[in-house]
Amino acid sequence: MHFVIIQSTSDYSLFTLKTATDFTALLVYVDDIILASTSLSEFQRIKTILDSHFKIKDLGVLKYFLGLEVAHSKSGITISQRKYCLDLLNDSGLLGSKPASTPLDPSIKLHQDNGKPFEDVAAYRRLIGRLLYLNTTRPDITFATQQLSQFLHAPTMTHFNAACRVIRYLKHNPGRGLLFPRDSEIQLLGYSDSDWAGCIDSRKSISGYCFFLGSSLISWRAKKQQTISRSSSEAEYRALSTATCELQWLLHLFRDLEVTSTRQPVLYCDSQSAIHIASNPVFHERTKHLDIDCHLVREKVQQGTLRLLQIPSQEQLADF
Repeated sequence: MHFVIIQSTSDYSLFTLKTATDFTALLVYVDDIILASTSLSEFQRIKTILDSHFKIKDLGVLKYFLGLEVAHSKSGITISQRKYCLDLLNDSGLLGSKPASTPLDPSIKLHQDNGKPFEDVAAYRRLIGRLLYLNTTRPDITFATQQLSQFLHAPTMTHFNAACRVIRYLKHNPGRGLLFPRDSEIQLLGYSDSDWAGCIDSRKSISGYCFFLGSSLISWRAKKQQTISRSSSEAEYRALSTATCELQWLLHLFRDLEVTSTRQPVLYCDSQSAIHIASNPVFHERTKHLDIDCHLVREKVQQGTLRLLQIPSQEQLADF
């Protein structure tokens, strides 16, 4: 009997194989592979096939993958980038510096200033690139790296010093990472927020979202919006639209992984006006420019894909 391995359309590096009784998933990045299966015999069969074609090396239970350190325990699985973070501290020459309490100085608003240019632009770009990869397990520096990545073309000493502060912040706990509890509920919970006109240079707003699978944080992002929002409601709604797209992608990925949610996904927003726009089908002069984004979010609400709930601003986890 032959079974077909299917490539996921949600993530092209994911391949799945489903039989009447078992499910197997392969995650491939160049020549590194993660293999997971519900059957040990199927697990061994696929390893044998891969070895006969590519001469693979079995490294046993997953402990290290592309800079990610994986630790297993009875309570759950922890993922961190401790060695990667320590290498970053060492290479930057800040291993012996004084730790910072926050990723960014709250008294400084980063923008394209007229200060002294940072001469080694390539070094600044490499540093920000490494910080961006560290975002994989460090959501606490997501907003900081989003801010710093805006000045890759012409960084100043202010921007470089701010990047150094992020590294000094990491010195507090280089092994900090993410815990995925084994008893976590299979329900998607999302949080969406925006910083209206947060960019001083362009006055564009910044969207932020994060998603939990039960109590496990699985997705987060901070990104400048493509257009200028004329009101905080518009900025909140555009952030809500971006979060809805991410939720839809996660649901497609779960489907490929044969994961079924126990309850309907929920998306939390602290803007009552944005939630009203999603439920009000009448467009007037002040909201007609939101037509496309409104249709997207409302369509998913009406289809039952997600449920929109209001949350107090002080409990808004997406407020990076």
